[in-house]
Amino acid sequence: MRGDVRRSGGIDMADEKKTIEGGDAAPGFCLPDQDEQEVCLAELSGRWVVLYFYPKDNTSGCTREALDFTERLKDFRDLGAEVFGVSPDSPKSHRSFREKHRLEVTLLSDPDHGVLEAYGAWGKKKMYGKEYDGVLRSTAIVDPDGKVARIWRRVRVKGHVEEVLEAQRSLSSER
Repeated sequence: MRGDVRRSGGIDMADEKKTIEGGDAAPGFCLPDQDEQEVCLAELSGRWVVLYFYPKDNTSGCTREALDFTERLKDFRDLGAEVFGVSPDSPKSHRSFREKHRLEVTLLSDPDHGVLEAYGAWGKKKMYGKEYDGVLRSTAIVDPDGKVARIWRRVRVKGHVEEVLEAQRSLSSER
């Protein structure tokens, strides 16, 4: 199932090459979660949404990031924000990943990387001198009006969740 990236002004945001920035309309989507329940950004209207894009379930950096977001999930929710992890992994993989590590964050499956592309979280990477396409670890905060309030690209896991939480505190206090 391809991530249903909603059309914006007649332009399929998944095919749009412009990189989204703070202040832009957040590309809409509907993706299955770990329980194969559809989660649509439009249904979260009126709430803060933190989307963190990560490469793969059960890898060291991705596990650390998911654990860090889980540890601070209550703090995000106290600020009126819901947190979602997005990767190309299947709902079944997400379910196993959540159970194995007792994760509380909702994980969304984007196997065709349409949503990852729309948020600028899919592109060229290098490993051991070889270039390939893959997930660029990124995070976006979407405001209650559906605009990108803040975006981080090619993030490092260590300390990132704290940085996102601080930004969320600041953004929430401005409203």
